[in-house]
Parts: sequence; C-alpha cells; structure tokens
Amino acid sequence: MLAKNHRFHGLGSLNYTYRKGIALRGQFYSLKVSKNLKKTYRISVVVSKKVTKSAPKRNRIRRRFYEACRLQADSFLTNQDIIFTVYDEKILNMPFDELSESVKKHFSEIKNLQL
Repeated sequence: MLAKNHRFHGLGSLNYTYRKGIALRGQFYSLKVSKNLKKTYRISVVVSKKVTKSAPKRNRIRRRFYEACRLQADSFLTNQDIIFTVYDEKILNMPFDELSESVKKHFSEIKNLQL
C-alpha cells in the first residue's frame, strides 16, 4: 500500500487532474498526469462498477496497481499527480510482472514529459 502522503485526499485535486492532465493510454487502463505544487507524487486508482460488479475484485485490482506503483514510483516520479482509470477486468488475471512492467513503462514516459 502506498504511504498516506502519496495518496489523494478530497475531490478538488482529482478534478483538477482530470481537467488539466495529460492523458496516456495503456492496454487495459488509462492515466491522467498533471504537475502538483507539493514536493511528492500522488497516485489514485479508479475502478468503476462497469469493470466488475464485485467489490472484492475491484479492490484486488486497486491493490495490485498500488503495489506496482509503490515498487516503481520512487525511481521515476517527483511531483506529479497520477490517476489510473481501469477499463477492463482482464487486468485482474494479468501476471503481476506484466502489470509492473506496464506501470514502469508509463512512469518512464511521465518522467520524460514536460509538464
């Protein structure tokens, strides 16, 4: 699980990132990225009921993303806000190494972006 200072709190910053962020697209998810004024990154994972109706499955997807982000984020991110929006339930059965590599690839793209 991500540390508390690396998670979003409140809707204001989420709405800002949705409006002003740059969109990146993965195979089963998309990202919105914007720069923040804090000295650390913040990450959120959104899994709607359209993806899967079962709350335990949605929570498992969310936990897998947070763990992949926790392992990779310190080496790539500085002061970005990132929102992952999951579109497909197939990510639940994806091997964790593959998910982690996908997150790592997007983090390296974010590092090279000029926000």
